[in-house]
Amino acid sequence: MTKIGIIICARYKDCGGGKCFRALRERVGAFAAYPPGEEVEVVGYSTCGGCPGGNVEYVPAEFKKNGATVVHLATGLVVGYPPCPNLRRFKAFIEAAFGLPVVIGTHPIPQKYMDVHARLPFWKESRMEELAGALMEEDPKIKTAYN
Repeated sequence: MTKIGIIICARYKDCGGGKCFRALRERVGAFAAYPPGEEVEVVGYSTCGGCPGGNVEYVPAEFKKNGATVVHLATGLVVGYPPCPNLRRFKAFIEAAFGLPVVIGTHPIPQKYMDVHARLPFWKESRMEELAGALMEEDPKIKTAYN
C-alpha cells in the first residue's frame, strides 16, 4: 500500500482538497503513477506554512510517523501565480531530511491555467516543464475537466 502525504501552498490554506482527492480516485495527474488496483491512502494533508515554507521542516516527519511512503507537493504550488519559488528546495530538503520521495503535483493542471502560463515568460525561465512535466503531458480533455 502506498501512503501519501500532501503539502499544499499556504495561499490555498482553506482548500478542501477536492481536486486532489478526485484525481487520486480517478488516478490522473501525478496520481496516474499509482495503478487503479493499488491501494493508496492519504495519511496527511497540510500547507507549507507560507513563504518560505516553515512547515516543510516538520510536517513530513508527521507524515512519516503516520506511515507515509511518498510526499506530493500539490499542483497549486506549480500553477498558483506566481508558482512556488521553493519547489526544488522543498523536494531536495524533504528527500534528504526524511528519506521520502517527493512527487511534484497532485491533480492535473487545469487547461485554463496551462493556456495562461504557456504565454508567460517565467514559465519557461523557471523550467517548470522539467520539474512538473508529467502534469503537463496529461490529456487536454482531462485538463479541461479540471478547469
